[in-house]
Amino acid sequence: MTIIIRTIMNVLPEKQKEVLLTLLSLVEPPINAGCLSYDILGDIEDRNVFSLISEWQSRRQLNRHLTSETFSVLLGTRSMLSEPMKIQIITVSDIEGIEAVNAIRKKVAAPGRFTWEGA
Repeated sequence: MTIIIRTIMNVLPEKQKEVLLTLLSLVEPPINAGCLSYDILGDIEDRNVFSLISEWQSRRQLNRHLTSETFSVLLGTRSMLSEPMKIQIITVSDIEGIEAVNAIRKKVAAPGRFTWEGA
C-alpha cells in the first residue's frame, strides 16, 4: 500500500519567492526514511499556487514525517499564504502501469486504427 499526501498552497504574491526557496530547501537530501518521492509543482495558470506531492511506503512513515521538524517548517509558511493550506492524504491500494493503458487501448481501438504498443 502506498500513501500520498498532497498539499496545495496559495501564496501571497509578494512572498512567492520566499515560499519557493523554503519548499526547495525541504526536498534536499536527506529525504525522510520511507519517502518514495517528493515533488513541488507550480500551477500553470497561477504562479502563486504550489502543490507538494509526496509518496510514502506506509502510514507509519508518513505520520513520522507529519511530526518532523521538516513538516513544521512547511506549516510555518502559513503566514505567507493568501488562504489556508489544503492537505489531502490518499491511500492507494493498487497501482498499474503502461501495460494497463495498452490493454485498455487495444480493447477500444477501432479496426484499422493505429494503437501505440509502448516501448
